[in-house]
Amino acid sequence: VQLQASGGGLVQAGDSLRLSCTTSGRSSRDYNMGWFSQAPGKEREFVGGSRKRGGNAYYSDSAKGRFTISRDNAKNTMYLLVNSLSPEDTAVYYCAANQRPNGTPGYNIYEYPYWGQGTQVTVSS
Repeated sequence: VQLQASGGGLVQAGDSLRLSCTTSGRSSRDYNMGWFSQAPGKEREFVGGSRKRGGNAYYSDSAKGRFTISRDNAKNTMYLLVNSLSPEDTAVYYCAANQRPNGTPGYNIYEYPYWGQGTQVTVSS
């Protein structure tokens, strides 16, 4: 499976932004999918994810509240909506996928073998 992240760009503090991650080669229904962020000089960290067989999205503690994940398997696409952006959200956002059981979708980079190329989000103050 290949993943393509898109939707990043330069935005103002307080804006909202929706990122997309589209799979190709295989249906997104076969994969749990996750979003990760990597700020300059920092490690890549988990934002949240979406289970392959549906159910509620799941988030890191720091992402709860301003981040919303959804998916449309008919379009093989997962989305990340970020509200009230701040300069601290500036990062490259990556999407990733795995085929773990639906009940244990994965919360860290080592649990996701498939990765997209990332999309840059820059938030100006």
